Amino acid sequence: MELAVRAAAAASCSSGTSLQLPRAHAPVRFRLHRHRHHPARRVAVAAAIAVEQESKVQQSNNSETEVFACPVCYEPLIRKGPSGINLPAIYRSGFKCSKCNKSFTSKDIFLDLTVTSGTKEYSELKPARTELFRSPLVSFLYERGWRQNFNRSGFPGLDEEFQMAQDYFQSVTGGVLLDVSCGSGLFTRKFAKSGSYSAVIALDFSENMLRQCYEFIQQDDTLLNTNLALVRADISRLPFASCSIDAIHAGAAIHCWPSPSNAVAEISRVLRPGGVFVATTFLSSPRNNPFSVEALRPLRQVVGPVNTSYNYFTEGELEDLCKSCGLVNYSSKVQRAFIMFSGQKPY
Repeated sequence: MELAVRAAAAASCSSGTSLQLPRAHAPVRFRLHRHRHHPARRVAVAAAIAVEQESKVQQSNNSETEVFACPVCYEPLIRKGPSGINLPAIYRSGFKCSKCNKSFTSKDIFLDLTVTSGTKEYSELKPARTELFRSPLVSFLYERGWRQNFNRSGFPGLDEEFQMAQDYFQSVTGGVLLDVSCGSGLFTRKFAKSGSYSAVIALDFSENMLRQCYEFIQQDDTLLNTNLALVRADISRLPFASCSIDAIHAGAAIHCWPSPSNAVAEISRVLRPGGVFVATTFLSSPRNNPFSVEALRPLRQVVGPVNTSYNYFTEGELEDLCKSCGLVNYSSKVQRAFIMFSGQKPY
């Protein structure tokens, strides 16, 4: 029976139709005529009301947290604490996988949903281009000169890039937006303040980038009262239920990912039918490289040798990658070495 339900749910995800599962506790109604005040009947009525109320509370909590899933087995997380996808609620909540019992905490200002969350002895290093952005110095400098340097490669600037992304996201207005590899949150904050989405989730692997993101959020009282959450996760192991996210944005990020194909496949998995993925990156070109030896020279003097082995792609490669991961309606805009491209999850 469970396998049949899962198969039907998977089919509904791919087709875009909604699957109505049987209610766990249907309302119990009693016809009381004579002996309406009998103690046993009063107990039965009270029990039925309690069961129905508990069912409604569980359904309400599930609707709030169904987006988060275990990065190990992708099962929904059980939440203990206040509901809501916002910083105060998540900070005061604990999360646990309903299947493997792995626990996740938000003792820091972000919710750590990496596979290695909670490990004490085990540790692993990612590629140098990933570890670079975990540096406190790079996190501090990202919005203080680092990102502005991208203009030399044709990036049009934050305001124009944000508006271009918003144009792509018109069809998913009102949904949940995930800003992956969000860095210090320069676009996360814009998406959250736009009021275009029911919730915005900032996701990055770098703890220091998320801390820097929180520092900027603290400087704007309006952001502290929005449906905005910070999550640490691996782009190749997204901790979200399949078909749960409406919009995914990745600004100047895909060239840093250890496996872009695994990452885009994960993005395709978590997008709802009709969901939209928008990303920017640097086209493969010998010119306008912001990670050149000369551009990184000041940083090298502070943090030492910097590995510049990033992934650069042609327009054709990016389109082929999106299509191979099941995305359709590919579109792109190019300016010198800058490209913004988009794909959609089929209905």
